[in-house]
Amino acid sequence: MNNSIKVERARNNMSQSDLAEKAGVTRQTIYAIETKRFIPSTVLAFKLAKILKIEVTELFELEEDDWE
Repeated sequence: MNNSIKVERARNNMSQSDLAEKAGVTRQTIYAIETKRFIPSTVLAFKLAKILKIEVTELFELEEDDWE
């Protein structure tokens, strides 16, 4: 699953730590999501989208192999 968290954080002038604190997770969790090592729960995905003021479908996108 692709995501644009890093880009959206930059647009919102937020560090990984800032976003993590607002979402109630660790900075390492944000890093893991950004680097595609961790796929967030639906609840966390919606929280991140709300914090970053973007639709969840704009923040996360399925890759072709996610359909297999």
